[in-house]
Amino acid sequence: MKLKFRIALLFVVGWSIVVGGETAAQVPTATPPEPADAVRTFEVRLPVTVTHRRDLVSGLQRGDFAVFEDGVQQEITFFSDEKTNPPVFVGVLMDTSASTVGKLGFSKEAARNFLYTVVQLRKDQAAFMTFDHEVVLHQDFTDRLDRLDRSVTGINRTGSHTSLYDAIWQFADEKLRNAPGRRVIVLITDGDDTFSRATLADAIDIAQRTETTIFGISTKAGFLGTVPGVQAGTVRNRADRDLERLCEATGGQAFYSGDMLELERSFKRISDELRTQYIITYRPANQEYDGRERKVEVRFTDPSRFRNHTIRTKTSYRAIRDSLR
Repeated sequence: MKLKFRIALLFVVGWSIVVGGETAAQVPTATPPEPADAVRTFEVRLPVTVTHRRDLVSGLQRGDFAVFEDGVQQEITFFSDEKTNPPVFVGVLMDTSASTVGKLGFSKEAARNFLYTVVQLRKDQAAFMTFDHEVVLHQDFTDRLDRLDRSVTGINRTGSHTSLYDAIWQFADEKLRNAPGRRVIVLITDGDDTFSRATLADAIDIAQRTETTIFGISTKAGFLGTVPGVQAGTVRNRADRDLERLCEATGGQAFYSGDMLELERSFKRISDELRTQYIITYRPANQEYDGRERKVEVRFTDPSRFRNHTIRTKTSYRAIRDSLR
């Protein structure tokens, strides 16, 4: 059964879930307040990618990194690498708006290949969702590749608009909030958001609050050749810049595909990156839920050892009380 989600009073009472045409009870997005005397220490989890020029770098140790919040060094409480990382919970969110008609077959094939590559049996899980004027969850989290394959293969229609930010908000809030592992969204889209109630800032906020990394794959150049006068891999307009901002703010990356081969390379790069990530958790010295945006930076403890190396992680978060596992 397909679950169709529609947004109702998005920032007040949350989502209205439509199942088989009937509206279920409201699912509040707000977190219930804790008792006044509750004592809670919060931590921030950072997925960290290290590259040397373009090559992914593995094998680094906890002592190679230092974390700073608003310029002040913080206490690292947990570190893991490719050998000890928790499982990946990844949602593939695919644009099925009207402009994707000629690209749907290619996008489906690439999404299927990515799912087969990224899901390690008995460890990782994936889900599949489409968005146009509706946001539809076709397959909830599973490690069953046959179910994921059928959910992607079964897509045979397109819609009228693009609810990209609503899809991110809904999936992060409903599906990734309590996922017991690394939380990832992979967007496959060819254009700007045209229909969401949520904004770009809202999408970044919910991703940061749920510790979700977003990777974006733009397919606007098509698969029969690049757009005349534009090279694949370049940022072209405001929609591309927004996609870049969305990904960079959450520690991910945006890719621009000019043909099927480039699309496959983009998926392979994301899969490889998830395999070589480091997870760094730190306990902020400032434990106040003050609602303020706090800047985050990860540095090398000995920069002289890592010339021409680059660290990528999320850039900030808002210190608000939220419910995460």
